[in-house]
Amino acid sequence: MNKNLNKEAALTLLKEYNESEALISHGMAVSGVMAHFAKIEGEDPEYWGIVGLLHDLDYGKYPEAHCTKVVEILKDNDYDDDFIHSVVSHGYGLCCDVEPIHQMEKILYATDELAGLITACAYMRPSRSVNDLEVKSVKKKFKTASFAAGVNREVILKGAEMTGYSLEDLMKESILGMRAVADEIGLGDTGE
Repeated sequence: MNKNLNKEAALTLLKEYNESEALISHGMAVSGVMAHFAKIEGEDPEYWGIVGLLHDLDYGKYPEAHCTKVVEILKDNDYDDDFIHSVVSHGYGLCCDVEPIHQMEKILYATDELAGLITACAYMRPSRSVNDLEVKSVKKKFKTASFAAGVNREVILKGAEMTGYSLEDLMKESILGMRAVADEIGLGDTGE
């Protein structure tokens, strides 16, 4: 494992390869979700959070090589094979054939797309915040295919099945994970 594995170094690396604030915020949102689930699962929140933070590391500069180019980038930055497998596995069946094996990988697979949906739901609220977002609102938008049409709902459903969480619990815990980083990702209290 990378002896210098820490969130600050990972965020610096993410910003080096992604100029888009939306991609950086998405990485931070997924990081918050993953750290939250790590606590539930009795695992290391920092490690899970960094996997979440770097899951789209190669997407900004190499979208056509997503989940492929990241292997080289992470190896060059001293991340080990287990870490790399975890990051790459979120693209299973979409842009790679690396299957999520461990619970952490299954949760990443399930919550990557879900974090995007939750972000879109929060933007539609008068508060523009996840702090007052409820599961029922996310479920309603989940069923509306035209809302956040780029979100792959099949992946979320398949991921929920993989993890053993119900769709509702996956949504609830993902919202809570995003609340923990709400201010960092621009979805906190707006003061209105």
